[in-house]
Amino acid sequence: MQRLALFDMDNTLIDLDGAFGSWAAEFAATHDLGAGGLQWILDLDIPHRDLMFRWIKYHFDIAASADDLWAEYRARMPFLVECRPEVLAMLARLRESGWKVGIVANGMADNQLGKLRATGLADAVDGFAVAGVEGIRKPDVALFAIAATRCGTSLEKGGWMVGDNLTADIEGGRAAGLRTIWVTSEQGDSPADHVVSDVLDAEPLISDD
Repeated sequence: MQRLALFDMDNTLIDLDGAFGSWAAEFAATHDLGAGGLQWILDLDIPHRDLMFRWIKYHFDIAASADDLWAEYRARMPFLVECRPEVLAMLARLRESGWKVGIVANGMADNQLGKLRATGLADAVDGFAVAGVEGIRKPDVALFAIAATRCGTSLEKGGWMVGDNLTADIEGGRAAGLRTIWVTSEQGDSPADHVVSDVLDAEPLISDD
């Protein structure tokens, strides 16, 4: 197997949930929603953010359009996300030991490219592929192939995919011919080759190959 390691970004390399909590607190304060309003937002279980802002607009009767709220969120999030120094150091060690390291991310172009630049991840990897830029989303194998090409290689000789989403990252990675590591706190069986609770725990698994 070639030395190719692809990673998801949100809630794998960066703490998106933590950043979302910070954004929600700012938003609730700006719109005077109170503790109850903040908790309502935090309890929303809507994976598609554009739809989430339609719920928020109408629930709180906010004057701005849902599209404007969604755009403001995307502009703000790159300044709230963080990548731990330990994660950046892990990526550096993998590259120093001969691994090609890439990122495969779903999401809107402005939001995801902003996060990549603000966290330093854009410079910490050999290449990346963002769904909003390429017009395709994980688990489509084509997005993994683009990331591999940007890293100067291909999917033909395999590699690793590390991520937190069973469908987008694990099933997508397996379909791309990659071994997979699922980053999750969940227990039980999974289709991934390995399960870890922290992305840092993926390093020895990758390095052992």
